[in-house]
Amino acid sequence: MSDLFSLKDQVAIVTGGSRGIGEAIALRLAEQGAAVVIAARKIEGCERVAAAIRERGGRALAQAFHAGDREAPAKLVAAAVAHFGKVDLLVNNAATNPYFGPLLNAEAAAYDKTFEVNLRGYFEMARHVAKHLLDRNAPGSIVNVASVVGMRGTPLQGVYAMSKAAVISMTQTMAVELGPANIRCNAIAPGLVDTRFASGLVHNEEIVGRILERTPLGRYAQPDEIAGAAVYLLSRASSFVTGQVLVVDGGSMATGL
Repeated sequence: MSDLFSLKDQVAIVTGGSRGIGEAIALRLAEQGAAVVIAARKIEGCERVAAAIRERGGRALAQAFHAGDREAPAKLVAAAVAHFGKVDLLVNNAATNPYFGPLLNAEAAAYDKTFEVNLRGYFEMARHVAKHLLDRNAPGSIVNVASVVGMRGTPLQGVYAMSKAAVISMTQTMAVELGPANIRCNAIAPGLVDTRFASGLVHNEEIVGRILERTPLGRYAQPDEIAGAAVYLLSRASSFVTGQVLVVDGGSMATGL
């Protein structure tokens, strides 16, 4: 294990950690020595990931968590502290995308749900973890999983893209405000990833074809290819990195298309 990427003695919370990108991140953080709190709406999935970590000799706690519940973030941080004694790292990954279609046709309910989970959920989790770190006078690192769609115009995914653009803005402001306390805040912006969340895109030949045409690597990502970016941003390897958006998209943003 490289000391530069070691997360030994660190405690991490991963929301949306029961599958997909969140699961991959949770497993990689544990591999680097972190104790991991896996949080998602369905406790069964969290327990499965936690069991996999324990089978490999790691430490893990499964917690049911709904990012749209205003009181859930405080309860999740409290549960992590009660079990592991502290929290050092946060990965905000739980997200939703209930509407796919023209931006002007989006209904209020879908709009509200998207921002409730994707933005307010992230904000409240980051706020509670940051306050815990400030109370301990301890350094820490927060990683928000955003998306490349939050960095450019994205037809048919406008509401989701707006929420991810807001996440990027929040990340940058938190980095500036929390930097003096040695609390770093960065974002990861994945391109298309083969997850259940993105299955509607991955299995649509027309859409995925257009995406791959502008992706130099010529394919979409697997969840574990996003996890390495999270390990980097949470570890000492990135100790002078804050307020940044790490794009992991196979080169699609570089094409300008």
